[in-house]
Amino acid sequence: MAKKEELDEETLAFIQWCTEVEKFLVAGGATVRQAQDHIEEQIEWFTDQFYDGLTPEEAAKEALA
Repeated sequence: MAKKEELDEETLAFIQWCTEVEKFLVAGGATVRQAQDHIEEQIEWFTDQFYDGLTPEEAAKEALA
């Protein structure tokens, strides 16, 4: 049986932040799948936005621009 890996608080906060970004992307016209794919494809960019202190809404607006 594989050992279950614990995620640190920072990683959990980033995952939650991405979930919020996804909601704003969907509100902006993307499908859930499109939003998820975009976040996955641009994960480094979104990581930078997270650490730069952008809100999920601000990051989604930048991504949709």
